[in-house]
This record gives sequence, C-alpha cells and structure tokens, in this order.
Amino acid sequence: MRRHGIKSTPVTLTDLGFGSSAIGNLYEVTPAHDARAAVEAAWEAGIRYFDTAPHYGLGLAERRLGAALRDRPRDAYVVSSKAGRLLVPKEHPRGTDDQGFAVRDDLRRQWDFSRDGVLRSIEDTLARTGLDRLDVVYLHDPDDHWRQAVEEAMPALAELRGQGVVGAIGAGMNQSAMLARFLRESAADVVMLAGRYTLLDQSALDDVLPAAAELGKSVVAVGVFNSGLLACDRPAEGMTYDYREAPPALVARARAIAEVCAAHGTTLPAAAIAFPYSHPSIINVTLGMRTARQVERNVELHRRGVPGGLWDDLRARNLIRPDVPAVNGPGRSAGCL
Repeated sequence: MRRHGIKSTPVTLTDLGFGSSAIGNLYEVTPAHDARAAVEAAWEAGIRYFDTAPHYGLGLAERRLGAALRDRPRDAYVVSSKAGRLLVPKEHPRGTDDQGFAVRDDLRRQWDFSRDGVLRSIEDTLARTGLDRLDVVYLHDPDDHWRQAVEEAMPALAELRGQGVVGAIGAGMNQSAMLARFLRESAADVVMLAGRYTLLDQSALDDVLPAAAELGKSVVAVGVFNSGLLACDRPAEGMTYDYREAPPALVARARAIAEVCAAHGTTLPAAAIAFPYSHPSIINVTLGMRTARQVERNVELHRRGVPGGLWDDLRARNLIRPDVPAVNGPGRSAGCL
C-alpha cells in the first residue's frame, strides 16, 4: 500500500487508514477478539495508519488499538488521536453511554481546548494506548470552541510539534468551513474532513480543499459513506445520511449514482471510497472497520480501483459537481461496511 506525506512534516500515511470508532463499540458491542482481529487484518493488508480518539467508547477504542499494536515495530506505523474531550469520572452513572457507544457510562466527556486540557488529553491517551508517542494529534470537533482552540490548543500542539513530540497537528470536524479557517489561521498541517467531500456532498470544494491546495497542506477524508447511504450497492429507503434517516431525494440521487457505477462495472461503495482521491490535497481515506472480514473486503475493493471514465459520466449527468477535478490521486476504492 502506497504512502503519502502530510506536507511539510515527516509523517506519511498509507492510502487507507483504519478508523477505530467501531472497535470502541460504536452503536453495538464489538467483542474483544473481533476488535483485535480487525487490527491484525489491517496490518496484514498493509495498512499502517490507525486513527483513534478518547471519545470512541470512552477510551475503549484507544485501549484496544494500543493493545493490538503493542508488539509491532513502533516506527512502522502511524497513530493519530484527538484532543478536546477529557474523560472524567461521572458522578451518577446510569448504565450505558448516551453518545452512541455501547459501553458503561462510568466516565463522561468534558470539553476542554485549553493548553492544560490538550496536554492532559495527550498524556491520558498515551496511558490508555500504552504507546510512547502520538504521530498526529487533531483537535476534535471544536465547532463551538473556536477561540480557545485557535488561541490555546493549537499553540500548545505547535509547541509539541516543534519539540518533536508529535509529527503533525490539525483538526477534525464534520464541517468544512471552519477546517479551512484552521488551515489559513492556525499552525495546522492537516485536517480530517468528515463527510464533506463525498459522492453526495462536495461542499469542501468551496473552502477547505482550495485552502489546502493554496497553502500546501493536507487533508484526510473520513465519513465517505455519509454514515450509511453510500455504504452498499443498492441504496434503500430508511438508510442513514449524516446519522439521520436519508430524505427521499437523496436516496433517489444515490440510486442514480449507483446505476452509473453499475454501468461502469463497479459499485457505489467502491466509488465512494475512490472519489475523495479525485482531489490532489486528499492523501488518505480512513474507514471505520469492525471485523477482519470488513477490512479484507475493503482492501480488496480498494486494490481493484474504479474506471476513470466514471467521474466524467457522473459530471455529465449532473450527479457530481462540474468542478470536481479529474482523478489525480491513488484512484482506489473500498467496500460496504
């Protein structure tokens, strides 16, 4: 699997990344043996970029990922985690986490983008993972915390980067406009863009992707299935789009894209994963994967690729924006979760 550098940093990422939210029991319990097997399958397939966060399962994903990687050569892989949510004891646990993870709620998330909060978050992550360092640190969903994030958190991360403690810094969000501001107005090297450059939403072409291209910075794409609607060959009513039931018009559009994919001998999820690489600033697509089988299927579809004429056909049918650039990246694909 090829590697691509985060510009102006020593950090390189493989084409595909392993996102650990699912092994943090996102929506349902993932048995420990399945979680370890998924990480091991990713390693065997050549994936060397692994992303996690305290938010994922109240630390469970970090613990599981760290345990699965512990015996691997540390210089052979890249790990990113996130800061902005500290995990603190919950005074009155009610049994189960209320933010989408099937875990006990003995802890709660506490927003903190202060300098001390960022340093404590990294220290806690290192303790949970058992790793000696993080290669990339993102500020996690700072939508409502711009001032503190840009005035305190980012300078703290930049100081750690300058000391060689971390290799690259940035922010990860479900919106693109503020990510563009991070690239333009802070020390960020890279941003993690969730769901805003997909077959159904190319709004990142209006802000963060031009900023990255202009400034010579990098973008990691996640959420490329828009939480479900693009995840399988034949979109159906009742599937989710950005974590809500997809409106009928979007389902119809996804079906139309799927029909064009089929005419080109490929599938909707394969195209969904290949699509972000159409922009030269996007250097990696990271997928949340729960089992070894999911990893193996995604990697296989990634290696097959998709026909280059697919994007031209989708443009001609007004199913993607006309300003989507010609394929200039790895041009690979991955499959249905």
